[in-house]
Amino acid sequence: MTTMRQDGYEALVEYDEEAGLFHGEVINLRDVVTFQGRSVEELKQALSDSIADYRAFCAERGEEPEKPFSGQFLVRLEPSLHRAAVAAARRSGVSLNKWVAKTLERATA
Repeated sequence: MTTMRQDGYEALVEYDEEAGLFHGEVINLRDVVTFQGRSVEELKQALSDSIADYRAFCAERGEEPEKPFSGQFLVRLEPSLHRAAVAAARRSGVSLNKWVAKTLERATA
């Protein structure tokens, strides 16, 4: 799989060899936004068009288009893991927020 980005949206793309077609889906939304193309140029244009269509569809319904994730999320932990994370953050000399962010960055790189 390959990742594409446009206007803050991130999409995963796969190639279907049998159909001779690339197809992709925006992954950082709850809504489903898909696109396809036979070449890289078509694929880039299709992603752009799909995002524009998504925004237009939302406008027609009087809704704000969902923005890519806000950067905030709630995590529930066992108290012992919470305690261990706070201790690790303190040992590193950073806030729990920064420690979690750095840990997640390493884990997802």
